[in-house]
Amino acid sequence: MSEDHRSLYHRVAGSSVERLSALGDGVFAIVLTLLVLDLHVPAEKLIHPQRPLWSGDALSSEGELWRLLGEVGPNLLTYLMSFLTLGMFYIGSQTLFNHLRGSDRNFAWLYLTFLLGVSLLPFTTALLAKFMTFRIAVAIYWVNLLALGLLLLAALRYARSAELLDTELTPGFPQAFQRRIVIPQALYAAAFALCVVNTYVSIALVVLLQLNSAIAPNIRPLNRF
Repeated sequence: MSEDHRSLYHRVAGSSVERLSALGDGVFAIVLTLLVLDLHVPAEKLIHPQRPLWSGDALSSEGELWRLLGEVGPNLLTYLMSFLTLGMFYIGSQTLFNHLRGSDRNFAWLYLTFLLGVSLLPFTTALLAKFMTFRIAVAIYWVNLLALGLLLLAALRYARSAELLDTELTPGFPQAFQRRIVIPQALYAAAFALCVVNTYVSIALVVLLQLNSAIAPNIRPLNRF
């Protein structure tokens, strides 16, 4: 293939904003489905701590069911965290796409890498649910969130430098979008740092920050960005 043909291919590859956006919609939908599949109804029969095998005794009281539901708690909590995470990044990515007037090969690969981070979230979520008291599980989950934020920020900056943004649509959008990524990521980093003290405190603070970001109440200076 000649140099001219390679240059032509690179100029036209990944130029469809609509197809990239549709791909993102599909990936987010699949990942959301995979997350909920990790939630299981508690076992119908009891396992006695004194016996290694199933006892065969059916549940006989609501207290026993509450105990089994408590065992589902870590999965439910991490599902809530990841649902909020995916919701925020989906809205963020679609907001970026709404301000694009075009795409190119480099932007397409940046966005595909972002979707790679999205597709890893079910794994890091399941790891956190199973090993919630381990700092390494919390750290891996945080790295996943950090990578998503950095990749979305890289996509914004590249789109701006490559003149793919429609800056006239919403004046000041790049600066506002960048603050919307950088400030929450800094807060998440501080929250995850608390896992050195207690992993449950760290996770609880992350959930509160995510709820704040999703609901966006008029709290200053927290939501001024």
